[in-house]
Amino acid sequence: MTVSKTSAVAIALATAPGIPTVFTTGFISRIGAAAEQRNHFYMTGSMGLALSLGTGIAMSSHRATLVVDGDGSLLMNPVGLIMAGAVQDLPLIQLVLDDGVYDSTGGQFSPGRSVDMPAWAQACGFSRIHTVDSEEGLEQTLRLELEDLAAPVFLHCLVTSDTTSPPPRVTDHLEGITARFSEFLQPQT
Repeated sequence: MTVSKTSAVAIALATAPGIPTVFTTGFISRIGAAAEQRNHFYMTGSMGLALSLGTGIAMSSHRATLVVDGDGSLLMNPVGLIMAGAVQDLPLIQLVLDDGVYDSTGGQFSPGRSVDMPAWAQACGFSRIHTVDSEEGLEQTLRLELEDLAAPVFLHCLVTSDTTSPPPRVTDHLEGITARFSEFLQPQT
């Protein structure tokens, strides 16, 4: 593996600018918030629900939507895979950053490496599934899928935990973040 969690988030944001992007709770949300944009939503305190929210956004807006999730979050609530996989024309990319640990709570090992998450996605109806473990692979796969995002995509990215401390917690202005994101989602007339 040659991509860190922070690098994977940076690549995702650079490759998919301007689309609705939902970040799972914990370090991934904190990393995403450091590059705060009006098209970002941070799931503070709601582990396992980023994919459910992203699915609703993609369904209601018909816009390409990116969900940046973690292995622990997906393991907490895999029902989002069932819902997203059931909508065959859903314009959504579920990017799972898998470092094999619950990084935000102290680095305890997650059972993610013993679970075949891409097989879960396939069983739930995702027809476009990828596993990458490099910066180049992540960027190329995202670019390719965003060219014609007409079905739900499961992108499993094997990452290393960061060696530096994450940015601060997302605790300020949560109502403002929600209002800004809601405004971003409004149809342009």
